[in-house]
Amino acid sequence: MKPLATYQKLRGGYYTPKPIADFLAHWAIQTANARVLEPSCGDGTLLQSATETLLARGATLSSIINQLQGIEFDPQEAVKARARLAYDGDSHLLSVHNGDFFAYSYKHLANKEYFDAIIGNPPFIRYQNFPEEQRQIAFYFMQQAGLHPSRLTNAWVPFLVTSTLLLTQHGRLAMVIPAELLQVNYAAELRSFLSRYYTSITLVTFKKLVFDDIQQEVVLLLAERNGHLQTGIRTLELDGIADLVTCNDTDFAQMPLKEMDHSTEKWTMYFLEAHELQLLRTLQERLDLTRASSVIDVDVGIVTGLNNFFVLTAEQVERYQLTPYTQRIVGRSAQLTGLRFLEQDWQKNVTDQAPSFLLTTPDMPFYLLPEELKKYITEGEEKGFHQGYKCRIRNRWYVVPSVWIPQAFMLRQVHQYPKIILNEASATSTDTIHRVKARNGYSTRTVAAAFLNSLTFAFSEIIGRSYGGGVLELEPNEAEKLPLPLVGAEHLCLDDLDTLLRSKGIYAVLDITDRLLLQEGMGLSIQEIRQLRTIWEKLRDRRINRKPDTTKKKSPPLIVCAPPSS
Repeated sequence: MKPLATYQKLRGGYYTPKPIADFLAHWAIQTANARVLEPSCGDGTLLQSATETLLARGATLSSIINQLQGIEFDPQEAVKARARLAYDGDSHLLSVHNGDFFAYSYKHLANKEYFDAIIGNPPFIRYQNFPEEQRQIAFYFMQQAGLHPSRLTNAWVPFLVTSTLLLTQHGRLAMVIPAELLQVNYAAELRSFLSRYYTSITLVTFKKLVFDDIQQEVVLLLAERNGHLQTGIRTLELDGIADLVTCNDTDFAQMPLKEMDHSTEKWTMYFLEAHELQLLRTLQERLDLTRASSVIDVDVGIVTGLNNFFVLTAEQVERYQLTPYTQRIVGRSAQLTGLRFLEQDWQKNVTDQAPSFLLTTPDMPFYLLPEELKKYITEGEEKGFHQGYKCRIRNRWYVVPSVWIPQAFMLRQVHQYPKIILNEASATSTDTIHRVKARNGYSTRTVAAAFLNSLTFAFSEIIGRSYGGGVLELEPNEAEKLPLPLVGAEHLCLDDLDTLLRSKGIYAVLDITDRLLLQEGMGLSIQEIRQLRTIWEKLRDRRINRKPDTTKKKSPPLIVCAPPSS
């Protein structure tokens, strides 16, 4: 038997905890005669839960044989799935098809064969690892649904789309989906598709991470087609998977549905209350808000290809005598503590032996380089550094491109709050930090000061994306979408705000900037400003507080399914 890690690599997935499997099956399967599909059944945990649910609804084992269908690409996993529900030693009572889900779906859709309930935990396989033969059919289904797959499309996306197409007009879909669904750009079309296709959607999330071995946050997607007009979306956040035991349709019915926006907006918004959503949507239309792209250009930091070789400490520079061939650099967000990166800040990094020097080799043939550089580069080649992807695709692997010095920095990965930091130390940055320069005659000082306000902070949590580790990530195109209140910003003093931030923290700064920019500049009420700060805090705390679930029990061993008691 292959170890679990091998199966996970082959299948691109992790086994579904039994409490989640039971919950998905119970929600999706509403009647004893429901036709049920599990498109990536793995070892059969979800099939077991589906069988138990059908039996509880009044089905018999003989009828379940024709009602329940599992698909599994890995032959050894398919054997395990059959064994999990074998009865009286007969492993063929359960229909588990060993093959490609997309090829299977092609035949079923051609024959107009649909399912009442589809449950699953689709594989997480990146484009480059997605076998081409399967990918072609998978992308065909996406195109049929009006979507445009790309090289960023992960396998779970066409799994979800194709499963949706296999549902009856009154069907239900219940799946474990990466939380990327809520926020990543490559899933934007998918969000729009789901919001139009399903009558109602419920997103169940957890404060504690569901899977032990990965930092990937997941959501339970419960999507329903009930033949009525669009009714909306709701979110339910639980502490851990143990809380699923107490959840049912009655609980959901008591939760209000929020109107779904059929655009590609991120679903992170739906963790807010209806009145909070309305406030943000209203503010988006305000003409006195400036999109960041109108006043700044945000670009990635320097991609060296190998920071351990190209970004050096003072001790390394001295040892290899490389001072003439270096320039200043900052490599970590933690080194940008204030709103100004000062000369003394960079000098402190140097004193602390933090990597603070970027190797800037002249763009010339190796034989023309100074001896000091030849020696250092040769040592790098002896260690195979020149074979790294980013290095080997360069004309000269030892020449780092795009080493320009920005006017300011912006945090790419955010813990508490985003910010722009004025560059007063003539340094550049690695790609862990964005580089910023002003445009259209604006001052980076003014923009950096105005950036600190509750409105921009709230939108950053929605426009950016976060993963299981609790970090908010803002890519350049996302950062440039942020709205900025600039009316009155010329009255802010960045030096004073920097001192205040370092001494008293962000809330002391927000009390000043919110009053000047949001209350006096935009005319927002104190209540609206409080709402904006609450929205930011709510979404910030939600991502930060993701922790492993230490209350989970291990999945039960393979069991024999007994017939229902008489």
